[in-house]
Amino acid sequence: MPARMDRGTCSFSLLLFCAASLLMLGKGAGASLQELGVQEYFSSLQAGRASLAFFSRNVSPSAQPFLEQIENSVEALQDYGISVVKVNCPKEDISRYCGKENALKKAYLFRGSILIREFPTDALFDVNSIVANVLFALLFNEVKYVETLADLQNIENSLKGSSNMVFAYVPATGTAEHRAVMEAAFVYGTAHQFVLTTEATLMKDPGNDEPDVSAAQLLFCHCQQATELAQPCRRTPMEQPLTLLNIHRHLKLMGAPLVTEVAEDPEKVSTVHLQLGLPLVFILSQKETYEADRRTAEFVAWQLLGKAGVAILPRDVVDLNVLLRSNVALKTPDEGVPIKYLVLEDTDEVITLVEDKSKFEQIQEDEDDEEEDEKENDNQDVQDDQVVEAVSRDRKQELPLEQIRTLTEDTFHSALLEPVRMVVLFYASWEAVSLAVLRSYVEVADHLKGTPGLLLSKVNCWDWPEVCTKENITQFPAIKIYKKGEQSLTYKGMLGSEELTSFIVLSQVSCPLKLATVDEAEGYLRGELPPELSSYHHASVLGVFSKATSVAREAFVEAGNILSGHVTLGMYLEDDALALSRKYAVSPPALLLARSRGQSVQGIALSKQSAQDIVQMIRYELLDTFPEITVQNLPRYLQLRRPFLIMFSNGDIGQTESKELLKLAKRRPQQAFVTCWLNLKNTPAGRGILRAYFATLPSLPVLVWVNLHTGGQVFRFPPEQSVTEVNVLSWLEKLKAGLEIPSSTLSEEDWKPPLPAYNFLQMMETTVPEFALRTSSSRGDTQEQQQPGSSKEKSPAREEQPEEPGMSTEKGQSSGRDLRGTAPRLAARDKRHSEL
Repeated sequence: MPARMDRGTCSFSLLLFCAASLLMLGKGAGASLQELGVQEYFSSLQAGRASLAFFSRNVSPSAQPFLEQIENSVEALQDYGISVVKVNCPKEDISRYCGKENALKKAYLFRGSILIREFPTDALFDVNSIVANVLFALLFNEVKYVETLADLQNIENSLKGSSNMVFAYVPATGTAEHRAVMEAAFVYGTAHQFVLTTEATLMKDPGNDEPDVSAAQLLFCHCQQATELAQPCRRTPMEQPLTLLNIHRHLKLMGAPLVTEVAEDPEKVSTVHLQLGLPLVFILSQKETYEADRRTAEFVAWQLLGKAGVAILPRDVVDLNVLLRSNVALKTPDEGVPIKYLVLEDTDEVITLVEDKSKFEQIQEDEDDEEEDEKENDNQDVQDDQVVEAVSRDRKQELPLEQIRTLTEDTFHSALLEPVRMVVLFYASWEAVSLAVLRSYVEVADHLKGTPGLLLSKVNCWDWPEVCTKENITQFPAIKIYKKGEQSLTYKGMLGSEELTSFIVLSQVSCPLKLATVDEAEGYLRGELPPELSSYHHASVLGVFSKATSVAREAFVEAGNILSGHVTLGMYLEDDALALSRKYAVSPPALLLARSRGQSVQGIALSKQSAQDIVQMIRYELLDTFPEITVQNLPRYLQLRRPFLIMFSNGDIGQTESKELLKLAKRRPQQAFVTCWLNLKNTPAGRGILRAYFATLPSLPVLVWVNLHTGGQVFRFPPEQSVTEVNVLSWLEKLKAGLEIPSSTLSEEDWKPPLPAYNFLQMMETTVPEFALRTSSSRGDTQEQQQPGSSKEKSPAREEQPEEPGMSTEKGQSSGRDLRGTAPRLAARDKRHSEL
């Protein structure tokens, strides 16, 4: 098949060259109409050679226009090996062709001596009609004419898996468009099956009752790729006028590779698309996501088929610095114009880049003026969200991701089978909080570099929604720890690097850690921990159980699974457990809480023996007695849902106030509120809190009572009184009795983020993916509109093919709109904060 196509292409090129040469020689040099007698004509016929004959006695004035058109068509038909002859009939001839008046009003097409077709002269009204009808008759067995959809479908079904089809609609036969189709069929008929119709209903789109039949149309039907009978043939329309040159150009493009593999400097690349005056789009890829990038390139290529070429360029093949900050390149056919390297969000932008020149100019202008635009954006609404602002400000800073493995749909599950503890960050590469956490994650990777048996990795959920859906990732970012044979562990704490590092390190140790002897238990309380925890000075909790307390023991083990990574838990269960517990004045089941490496050990009886009760008890006991409130620890104290007695200071509080408030805080068994303090130098956000409490910023230090969970009333301790345990207790009694007037009352309105929350699940399930990621309106029938709020998308499949005009997408296929690992999420802009 390719060999025949090459021969056809060469013949066509030669034909064009000959035609051009003849035109240059001038009309006078063209072939003239032969005139022969009847006997002379029939004796000159050669087997297999076609000829068009017009039999005539005396040329009447009415036949003169026809003869002029016949003479004009001589040269065109001779290009296809068809001779044109005027046969002069003697008066006495009464044969079939000369004897009857009706016969003299017809033209006859012979192949050798065999009559192929007779044409009424009024059907051959100009050169186009003559050439079109003659070639149509000669190629009758090669060019199928259809009148019904059933006929068309039968031809498609017979071609599936074997060859492609060129389907043309012309409003009428004998037109210039009909001639162009037949001339193309003469050259390419051995390579493709040509099908012709004049029925407008065959061009009707099922979604449109009124077919667009204002002009002739041509579709290239890719039936060779339809390996199953139920699979429709993909159609690529020719969008140029139906001329011979345009058809030749279209078929050349259809025969070119869908995606070109490039392994050299793109400046040196030349493809058939560039030679035919079309641009070439490069999708920049990387090793980790090559398969997905290849599928993305194929998706883009199908969308741009006939409009531009698509090539895939591995980043590690070409050493170009520009590739590090780009994901798409565009090469135009214009000489001397450099390749444009761009950062695009999804495949919609790539397609628009080719289809809309003004859009390309705008994108290029944005790239050139990026720094100036960033300065102007400082005053935009991006400031409403501090995380987004920080990401926008730092987006040009590249992140060193060499120590973090990139996982994809193809590598995720195999990575979990490795004999290491796998930490996975699930994130969305366009989302600000995810990118801020990615920066912290890099710091964690640097801190834990070289830790044996530990590997940090990441999954971009916008590229791989199916992976994240199966792992029950419903919000971004999310962090999980996997170990073969164990249940995965989800991190739910603060997303700073210090807290995350602590969680990863603590999760490496069994929770609870089973201790075998009294010496091990005593050493555990003294702070003798596994080597992994040598640099982490956490309070240690030891559960002591007798063999008779199986219910409490099982609940403690379950509580350990919940608290894994957050606290250090030990468990002692031996015959001498009773002696150990008596040493600390408790009876099994009990908890022994060791602070400051065993300098003080507190015994706590386990009165409640459910896992959740034990978790809450441990979390409460591990809270500081008189804590300094920070952004990091505030959520833990808010979870107690108790009023706050809080001292605001602009630095460390005085020794006297600290001592008195500490005594108040140590009334722990009777404590119904949280006694704490906040240093504005360490936590500047405290100034905003004070402004919400008071009309003006009060002089510091100031002692405040606030119940965020009931009423929202704020009371200020009288500034003229000294802060002592007695004075504060007396003041609290007045508050309880309703004798004090609140300084302010907080609004009952919920505290919400400054920007609306994203519904990530819906965004992961939007209709027709790829890239993800963030989109534009539909383009005819080849693409559907994608919006983050849509909820129809299925996870991407292996073969990503767009829906055909008038045909629904096949089951199991996905349109793959995002750029997967290439743009911009995984390869280019994954390494810097520039997704916004």
